[in-house]
Amino acid sequence: MIVFDLLAINPVAFSLGPISVRWYGIIIALGIVLAFIVVQREMVKRGMHPDFLTDLLVWAVPISIISARIYYVVFSWDDYKDNPWTVFQIWEGGIAIHGALIGAFLTTYFYTKHRGISFWKTVDIAAVGLLIGQIIGRWGNFINQEAHGGPISETFLQNTIIPDWIMNQMTINGVTYHPTFLYESLWNVVGLVIILLLRRVRLKRGEMFLFYLVWYSVGRFFIEGMRTDSLYVIGELRAAQLISVVTVVAAIAIFFVRRYIQKIKATYQDE
Repeated sequence: MIVFDLLAINPVAFSLGPISVRWYGIIIALGIVLAFIVVQREMVKRGMHPDFLTDLLVWAVPISIISARIYYVVFSWDDYKDNPWTVFQIWEGGIAIHGALIGAFLTTYFYTKHRGISFWKTVDIAAVGLLIGQIIGRWGNFINQEAHGGPISETFLQNTIIPDWIMNQMTINGVTYHPTFLYESLWNVVGLVIILLLRRVRLKRGEMFLFYLVWYSVGRFFIEGMRTDSLYVIGELRAAQLISVVTVVAAIAIFFVRRYIQKIKATYQDE
């Protein structure tokens, strides 16, 4: 018997007997499917094999889930050290997007090298899909009433243009919190628009992906500072902010190093 929860925002979308299907999983799956459709069409358009993305995801999806869990557990080890078995209880929650991105990045690098396909071409195309997935996926946090910021002041609440149905869901035990999931989702919408516009610019291969890394990381750094559920490295140093800073510095460095190397090669060729 299938029971649908239609009268209120409930984390459980429907139940199949003892199995509960949650909105979070449905929303994440929707983001993945839409991202897949967009990226698949673009890859075929650019002359890549129709099965390449499917073959890549067979490896990338499970590895990303595992790496997302490892990342979360490493930075919240105190919650697991007394009962290590709970590390495997991923259905109880506890994954991190930075961990997933690291897993996806490494999987894509080694897989493209194995297949003899340009890594930079692949991630350039994938950047659009990553943003689509993140834009949609953050709404799973909305349903779960998580990934929110600190309490909202009365002044902010009176002047906000954020719809009531969002603020109502962000009201927990009588306290209304900043919908940081929304801030990040909207930040990524702007990033997606910019990336689509950048397709008209003659960027070098890989630079669209580097832009994605910088854009997402800058937004995440500031939004993370508002959140109340951050993972910490040492003391008050937030893991996501540290990773964001490292990513921005690395992406900018790679941009200039690659440009410099290409300039040197062009000089030698002219000679």
